[in-house]
Amino acid sequence: MNRLSNAEFQTLVEQITREVMTQMGGTKAAAAPAAPTPPAPTSYAGAMLAKVKEGCGPGCCECADGRCVRDCADRVKQVVSTGAGRISAGLGFIPRDLSIARYIDHTLLKPDASAAEVSQLCREAREYHFASVCVNSAYVPLCADLLKGSDVAVCTVVGFPLGASPAEVKAYEAQLAIQNGANEIDMVLNIGALKSRDLKALHHDIATVVKTCHAHNVICKVIFETSKLNDEEKVIAAQVCKVAGADFVKTSTGFGGGGATVGDVALMRKVVGPEIGVKASGGVRNYADAQAMVEAGATRIGASAGVMIVKAERGESVGASGKGY
Repeated sequence: MNRLSNAEFQTLVEQITREVMTQMGGTKAAAAPAAPTPPAPTSYAGAMLAKVKEGCGPGCCECADGRCVRDCADRVKQVVSTGAGRISAGLGFIPRDLSIARYIDHTLLKPDASAAEVSQLCREAREYHFASVCVNSAYVPLCADLLKGSDVAVCTVVGFPLGASPAEVKAYEAQLAIQNGANEIDMVLNIGALKSRDLKALHHDIATVVKTCHAHNVICKVIFETSKLNDEEKVIAAQVCKVAGADFVKTSTGFGGGGATVGDVALMRKVVGPEIGVKASGGVRNYADAQAMVEAGATRIGASAGVMIVKAERGESVGASGKGY
């Protein structure tokens, strides 16, 4: 697929932003030249980031361009210790001592996954200090119990894997999962609404789940299923996610016939900027894959091969690549 030039990309983003805001406001687009692009609402991660600045003296912790993780490391740690699940960072400002493990959502979403396999997933997550385990919602109570007191979050999926259920059903799924102990929700957006260019319906789909998550200080990631989309649709989805207040955009379910690509991760990062996370998921099966995704702009990796990826980073012997979700 041919990628957009910088000029084409900028024009497309401006056009889509006007269209998104027009549909959200229910008014006709004016024929006159567009006004400056309105800023996206601050995400939950962005609100957490703002807390880092509190209490700093003159010249301390300006946090411009997502530099807090580097320039204000001590205050970032304080915010994390008081309950912030994640802190966003600009590209190039991830701490150098951060293991690849802290990028990884250790994932098991197979429909035939057993309780024993999920328990093993949690044991591995505790041992290797992954960012989270990502499981189907029926296993959230088990994971919450097994990971109690650890630094590993419990992530689950809603509207998975098709994204074709009503927004209110997805929100109920999220609410129930949160009650059962989930700290993070990965929702599949309404791909049909996106394909139909019904941006009002798409915004409602995403914002309804985001609102449910943020009411409980839970992170919401939005899955695009990028293998089903062209570049214009990916840009539209990313822009609507910004307007809806999502915390992450995510490439794939792992069940849609394709996975994360470096090009898609870079495109998504270019659209959302430094405030929103980008999760690369599907097909990331070794350390080289994971490194390439991080370099392209990913701040989270969804992978079932997390143990092998971390072992490779450490220079330890690894077996065959992971077989997928």
